[in-house]
Amino acid sequence: MLKRLAVLLLFASLLTGCGSDNNSSTTLSYFIADAAQADVAARCATESGGAYAFDIQRLPNNAAGGREQLLRRLAAQDRSLDIVSVDPPFMAEFANAGFLRPFTDSEKQEFSAGVLKGPLEQSTFRNTLFSAPLYGNTQLLWYRKSVLQKAGVDPAAGPVTWDQLIKGASQAGVTFAAQGRRNESLMVWVNALIASAGGSILAPGSENLPADQVKTGLDSPAGTAAVTVMHDLAVSPAAPAGFSTAGEEDSRAAFQEANGGFMVNWPYVWAAFDAAIKEGSLPANFKDDVGWAAYPRVEAGRESAPPSGGLGLSISAFSHRQDLAVQAIRCLASKQSQTEFMVSAGNPAALSSVFDDPKIREMFPMADQIREGMDTATPRPVSPYYGDVTGSIQTAFHPPDALNPQTTPREANSLLEDVLSNKRLI
Repeated sequence: MLKRLAVLLLFASLLTGCGSDNNSSTTLSYFIADAAQADVAARCATESGGAYAFDIQRLPNNAAGGREQLLRRLAAQDRSLDIVSVDPPFMAEFANAGFLRPFTDSEKQEFSAGVLKGPLEQSTFRNTLFSAPLYGNTQLLWYRKSVLQKAGVDPAAGPVTWDQLIKGASQAGVTFAAQGRRNESLMVWVNALIASAGGSILAPGSENLPADQVKTGLDSPAGTAAVTVMHDLAVSPAAPAGFSTAGEEDSRAAFQEANGGFMVNWPYVWAAFDAAIKEGSLPANFKDDVGWAAYPRVEAGRESAPPSGGLGLSISAFSHRQDLAVQAIRCLASKQSQTEFMVSAGNPAALSSVFDDPKIREMFPMADQIREGMDTATPRPVSPYYGDVTGSIQTAFHPPDALNPQTTPREANSLLEDVLSNKRLI
C-alpha cells in the first residue's frame, strides 16, 4: 500500500494541471459516499442563500474503491476537490501525506462538541482533527428470541461471551453469523476481538513512529484469544455455509434463514428487515422475534470493545475554497443534517444528542444500545500505515477455519512487522 502511494506521489507533479478551477467560484465539489448526502447538501445550499452551491460527485460504494479514487486525485494535487467523504481508517494516511487541511483549534472544538468517543477518535490524527464526523457506526449482537431457551443463553439478561454464543448456537442447531470474508469486514472483526481481549494491533504510542519502528501486538494473549474465537466459530456447527466468504449481507441472509439464531452486524440490518418484509421475502412478524444486545465479550469479566465505523468530511489541502468549505460543513454535519441522514440512510449519527430525538427512537428502538456501542467502540488503528496494516491482517487471519491459536498470532505478527519494514510484500 505504501509503495503504491509513493508511486502516486512521484508522478504527482506531472498531473497537477488536471482539475483546474475558478478560484472565485462559490460552487464546492462534494465527493459523497451515500446518495442521502446529496439530499442534505441540497437543503444546505438553499439555506445558504447563494453563499455556496455543490457539485456532487459520487464515490465508489466500497471503502477500497473510494480510497483509491481520492488517493489518486489528491496525490495529483487536483484543485477541483473541495469537500471529500473519507472512510475513517484512511484518514490518517491522507493527513500524513499532506492531502487534507487540518481543522483549526477552534474548529476542532466546534466539530467535536457532543460527538461520541468512537467517531471522534477516528477523526483525529496526532491530536489534530482532519475530518468532521458526519456519522458513526458500531456492531450489535442480534438474536432470534425463539432460539434462546434451546441455546441456553440469554443476551437480554446480561453480557454474553463469544464462547457462550458459539456453544449455545451449536446446541440449538442454529447459525451464528459473522463476517469471515477477506476484506475490510475481516479487519473490523479482528480489531474488535483483540481490543475486547485487552490488546491492540499496534502498540499504543507507536502508531506514528517510522514504519519500521512500529511495535505490533498480535503475538500476545489478546491475539491468541482473537484467533481462538475466530477458529472456534468457523469450525463449529454454528458457522453458516460459506462462512469464509461471508460479508455483512451474507450474514444478514443467514440470520434470516429458518435456522438463523445469532449475528454480529451493523444497525442497518433493522431497516433491511423492513425492506425484506415489504418485498415478501420475510414474514410480516419477523422483527417480533428479533432482539439485540451489546457486542459479545471475549472474556466474561472484561467489557467488549465494539467495532467503530462511519464517515467523516474532510477538506482537500489543495482546495482554493477552504474557508467556504468549512462554512458548508457546518451545515452538512449539523445536528439537523445528521438526524435527517440517520432517518433517510439508517446510518447512526456521530452526535450523542441525535439519539434523544423521538423520531430516531421510534425508528431505532435499539438507539441507546447503538449510542453506547459507539461511545465504547475501539476504532481500527489510526495510522498512516493503515493500508499495510489491514492488508497484512486480512492475509494472516484468513480463512478463519485454518487459524491456529498456537501459531497464527506469531506468524501474523511477523508478517505485519515485515510488511511495515519493507521486508515482505502483500
